[in-house]
Amino acid sequence: MMPRVDVMNGNKAAAVGAMLAGPDIIAAYPITPQTPLVEYLTRFVADGELNSVMSEVESEHTAMSILTGASLAGSRTFTATSSQGLALMYEPYFRASTLRLPIVMGIVNREMISPQTLWGSPQDSLTLRDAGWLQIYVEDNQEILDMIIQAYKVAEDNRVLLPINICYDGFYLSHMTEKVNIPAKEQVNAFLPAYKPEHIILDPERPMAVDPLTNGPLLTEYRQKHMEAQQNALGVIEEVDREYREKFGRGYGGLIEEYRCEDADALIVTMGSMTGAAKDAVDMKRSESLKIGLIKIRTVRPFPAHRLFETIKGKKAFGVVDRNVSFGWHTGILFQETRAALYELDEKVPCAAFVGGLGGVDITARHFCRAIDHIFRCAADNRSAGETIWLKREDG
Repeated sequence: MMPRVDVMNGNKAAAVGAMLAGPDIIAAYPITPQTPLVEYLTRFVADGELNSVMSEVESEHTAMSILTGASLAGSRTFTATSSQGLALMYEPYFRASTLRLPIVMGIVNREMISPQTLWGSPQDSLTLRDAGWLQIYVEDNQEILDMIIQAYKVAEDNRVLLPINICYDGFYLSHMTEKVNIPAKEQVNAFLPAYKPEHIILDPERPMAVDPLTNGPLLTEYRQKHMEAQQNALGVIEEVDREYREKFGRGYGGLIEEYRCEDADALIVTMGSMTGAAKDAVDMKRSESLKIGLIKIRTVRPFPAHRLFETIKGKKAFGVVDRNVSFGWHTGILFQETRAALYELDEKVPCAAFVGGLGGVDITARHFCRAIDHIFRCAADNRSAGETIWLKREDG
């Protein structure tokens, strides 16, 4: 297959990325807004474009259970889900990471119940950020395709060997179309070698115990190695991003993307598809002589603490815009993570927390301009905003 350009939605971009990576086993249950992704993969298999076994399952719990066994047997695997489907999957989801299985899963982000809603928000995946998986959040459909391919390279690296989520905003990306560059299958094969597991092998000729009842001291050893693998992934993600840029001409900054940060007095921190509107706002405020820059956080697990530390230190203020909430903190999750990462700074940088876009509401450039004005007030006063600022529809 030759390189080509197509116009496609985010779900198709994820399906094409998975097809190029060549999973042996796919098991997935449809759920809005992920459903078309499963349909695309099924069609690719039926049309002979994808040589994979497509397992039709009765639930997300079953899907992850099947992939656990398949990965233990040495197969490259793929699945995808959203929201309540992810919640139903939780038991084998946690087990897949602690068994160190490099499963790749797309999460088409959607709000959790209740009240009932179908619209986009990373609340579903962020709620499970401490279940041991790697989690990468993307901005657009091109990044979806590229990161599905990169995900296998990261997850299957012997320094990592952990499952990974590629997370993208439901409807904003899953159902919206844009131009996507599709690499040739031969190029992807050269970039992504065949998966040959050595850490876990189910072979009757070489019997081994998998997941036996484990006492405390040994469990501690497992957890320590799991944590070390997460930290190893920080470097591997950066390496894979650089290699991908060299081979395909596209890179995303590794752990974070920095936009107009070098000479900035203050910074705004974003994640996911909202970043495009935020960059527009940065450009607008730059035209008003406000030196604002932007950080797009791409990896939540492992968290890019060092990169954030180096980028934010010396700035006069920063603000974080969250499309989720951290119950009990009265802020968003990303704000808490970012502030914790800066604990070792010699001088505390004034900060502001913003929450908006819940339930699929747009976060507009006007919202971001308002947020930037708040951040510069924090800089002028040399103190943090007292409470979370809610970016509501009437403000935009």
